[in-house]
Amino acid sequence: MSTPAASRIHGLDTLRALAVTLVVLHHYVLFVSDAPTFGWVGEIGWAGVDLFFALSGYLIGNQIFAGLRDPNGFSLRHFYARRLLRTLPNFWVVLALYALWPAFRGDAPLLPLWRYLTFTQNIHLEPGTAFSHAWSLCIEEQFYMLLPALALLATVIRAPLRWAWLAIGAAFLVGMAVRWQVWLDGMTGKAWLHHYYKYIYYASWCRFDELLAGVALALLKNGHRALWIRVMRHGNYLLAAGGVVTALAVVLFLHDHYGLGVTVFGYPLLALGFSLLTLAALAPGSLLHRLRVPGAASLALWSYAVYLVHKQVCVMVAACLARMGYGAEDPITIGLSLAASLLAGWLLYRLVETPFMALRARLVPANGRAPAAPLGNLR
Repeated sequence: MSTPAASRIHGLDTLRALAVTLVVLHHYVLFVSDAPTFGWVGEIGWAGVDLFFALSGYLIGNQIFAGLRDPNGFSLRHFYARRLLRTLPNFWVVLALYALWPAFRGDAPLLPLWRYLTFTQNIHLEPGTAFSHAWSLCIEEQFYMLLPALALLATVIRAPLRWAWLAIGAAFLVGMAVRWQVWLDGMTGKAWLHHYYKYIYYASWCRFDELLAGVALALLKNGHRALWIRVMRHGNYLLAAGGVVTALAVVLFLHDHYGLGVTVFGYPLLALGFSLLTLAALAPGSLLHRLRVPGAASLALWSYAVYLVHKQVCVMVAACLARMGYGAEDPITIGLSLAASLLAGWLLYRLVETPFMALRARLVPANGRAPAAPLGNLR
């Protein structure tokens, strides 16, 4: 999310930059090299999406819960307008590339456009279709269409805070139970890998653990301020704990990614690890909070744009270099593919995302009800 430099938190930027780097490396291995090009890092790089989920859950959840405490009130209309102005312009531009430029999407079949436009693409998504990595954006948009309405309803009916914690805990248990049952339903057949991705990995009801964990952090911050302050005093302990839990989850997934136990319990474990790292990034005394990684702030700003365009850019650059005799694991191919992905993401950020973020700041400056710029222009 674009924010003024002075208000940025370096630890969150570092985690966001790490998330997009992991995803790009993983997709290079998956769609370009089909080899252990980056070792175990490339193999586990899909978890970068889960790290994005945890960060997004906290950041958006914090906006919602803080807005509900705002004297001006919380406006669903403003929240949805701000969210859509943030995500849609980049998404529409990249979707247009897939739909209108056959060379960009290659041989991958394009789903009906309404699936992309309604953010339902991820439901029973067939692996190998065009723009498949937008499945994660679908889950986020579905989650954030529902969450603020539920939070506002809870405020209206004056539901006790413990209800929110019970709802989060119940949602974790439901997700685990659903993964258990879906795994049992299809993971013993010949097409077990196809079943895993179509009905578990891409499915909204199986992949919200990290989003829930991020929202739980936001609820802790806004609903239990004294406890939050005490937690923030232990940043380096949080960092150590987050590192250990995340490492354990990574080892489990690398050892038995598609097993029943890891499928059911691995994602909540990953959510715990990433939420602890997020807390460490927020804690003023932690090393992660204070450390400035060169380039991380810029990469964090461009991360959404890079995420959307990187896969096909890598595929196209590698294909071009293959015709010149350079293999997918050649350092020249790797370097140019990653550099082109970064450049394409930066261009999308500068030419599309930046002006729309400026428009958002002018038309819908906040989630509160008042005062608002002429929202009639958004109708």
